[in-house]
Amino acid sequence: MRFAVEGRAVYAYTGSRALDAAKPTVMFVHGAAHDHGVFALQSRYFAWHGMNAVAVDLPAHGGSQGPALASVEAIADWLAAALDALGVARVHLVGHSMGALASLECAARYPQQIARLTLLGASAPMAVSEDLHAAAERNDHVAYELINGWSFSPGGQLGGNTVPGVWMLGNSMRLMERTAPGVLANDLRACHEYANGVDAASRVQCPALAIMGTRDLMAPPRNAKALIAALPDARVVTLPDAGHALMAERPDAVLDALREFFGSRAT
Repeated sequence: MRFAVEGRAVYAYTGSRALDAAKPTVMFVHGAAHDHGVFALQSRYFAWHGMNAVAVDLPAHGGSQGPALASVEAIADWLAAALDALGVARVHLVGHSMGALASLECAARYPQQIARLTLLGASAPMAVSEDLHAAAERNDHVAYELINGWSFSPGGQLGGNTVPGVWMLGNSMRLMERTAPGVLANDLRACHEYANGVDAASRVQCPALAIMGTRDLMAPPRNAKALIAALPDARVVTLPDAGHALMAERPDAVLDALREFFGSRAT
């Protein structure tokens, strides 16, 4: 579907279903240099199983107009504005990586709008290496190569998807290569400079779920400990031998964790 936020066009995947005001809504928020497609399985499932699913393309990503938002805080405010534009009063918010930080900040700033919060591949802080950031600033393709290498577990890099024929690293690379120049550098800077994670976590008022991969090099689970400890009502699902690209490497496990979380604490 297409709609407007603050006068700019936005694309969101809804599983080809119209939004139904009588149903609960789940919003999916992608990470750096990605778009709605990273949540293809999970968003389509909920769209066809009793919920509205809205997998947004953040500004300057996918089918949404730019410019890219320069900070996690700005993305958080944009998410709240997107909910207002859609006429959604309350939502289950699911974010991955940069999208997890933005979802966390959104839940802290707008508690009345967030029914549940799910963080995939989150850490606080989310530091970005100097080499990666420098490559992204140059719009050097090696930045995508570094991210791809760090996002998938060793098993995932050899081809371990549950769907025969799916090339996870190839799909991820093509997705990032569609990103406009400068967007990846902007996103990485936003992640690196975000310093409010633990404080934001302490102000979250809804139940929260953290999903982590034991082989995540982009956001190591140890870096999420303080964030998780600060959440007033949190549960953790750890996926063995999974990297940062959780939705691609362990699509069914991520979906099962979301189903259980939404079903057991429905509002």
